[in-house]
Amino acid sequence: MAILNIESDLNRFKGIVRGRIRDDLRRYMSSGELIGRKGKDFVSIPLPQIDIPRFRYGRNQTGGVGAGEGDPGDPIGQGDEDGKGKAGNNPGEHILEVDVSLAELAEIMGEELALPRIQPKGQKNVVAEKDRYTGISTEGPDSLRHFRRTYRRALQRQIATGVYNPRDPSVVPIKADMRYRSWKTVKRPERNAVILYVMDVSGSMGDEQKEIVRSEAFWIDTWLSHQYEGLDTRYVIHDASAREVDRETFFHTRESGGTLISSAYKLCNRIIEENYEPSEWNIYVFHFSDGDNWSGSDTRECMALLKDRLLPAVNLFAYGQVESEYGSGQFINDILAHFAHDERVATSKIEDRDAIYQSIKDFLGKGR
Repeated sequence: MAILNIESDLNRFKGIVRGRIRDDLRRYMSSGELIGRKGKDFVSIPLPQIDIPRFRYGRNQTGGVGAGEGDPGDPIGQGDEDGKGKAGNNPGEHILEVDVSLAELAEIMGEELALPRIQPKGQKNVVAEKDRYTGISTEGPDSLRHFRRTYRRALQRQIATGVYNPRDPSVVPIKADMRYRSWKTVKRPERNAVILYVMDVSGSMGDEQKEIVRSEAFWIDTWLSHQYEGLDTRYVIHDASAREVDRETFFHTRESGGTLISSAYKLCNRIIEENYEPSEWNIYVFHFSDGDNWSGSDTRECMALLKDRLLPAVNLFAYGQVESEYGSGQFINDILAHFAHDERVATSKIEDRDAIYQSIKDFLGKGR
């Protein structure tokens, strides 16, 4: 019964945590504070709204409320009356950090933003081997010992043989009581996806714009990783020319000069053609820019590349226009003029960090 009560309390606490995360999801998205707390499978989330109850012990015989009658005006508790107490050197106790799995964070994100489940395309093209625990065995390594089953078996044996003493409830398993998890290797087909992040790194895209893209990419990764077992990520930067880079370079490179967006689309097309067969892969392209392009002729070439090469291959092409005081903002108008009714295209104006929340909904709300 005590175990059931503990589990009930734990589930109730998890529900409180989940509710707090949902309430503050917009703030987490705009602040970017979770990016540095991300591990392989979990993210550490600070929840300043939750205080853990604790006892605080004071000095006896001090008078006041709860320790005698007291007089009107007596201070409650042990604070200094004149408000001139010494500064402490201990950390505050008002923020609780909880580890939340990325899968659970994705579920909360999907619920709060009303994101539809993605329906993958393509064949199940990769077969992965995975060890799956399927039962209990009387033999196995100590690392796979099932402690609850072992304890239960030992308790049953002692009760059956009459050696169990409720007044001295000591249960000591013997070799015959040991139980171990057993497993078998299963082959499981997986659906794969690839994300191509593309970003304008010309002089008009500053550090603030890159941080917005970095935050948005975190949430895109979180959602798509929850939808697919296998996820590749590639990074392309461009100014007047395009090149593929690693993640660190993608978010911290600053170039100068003009912008030829067509160079990035050509590189994306080449990456897809050489590595990702569209009938077998779910392909996502997210392009971030401030909307400047070198010329109208290059913009026309971009529209042709999208129509004839990229869109037939991808699940989704998403263009996010990050506002910059130097950018013209014209490119999003050109995309909408050509593809406003194409379900494979999503656009978003990202004016500042607060716009990330809506931008994610604009991009992922189609369920493609």
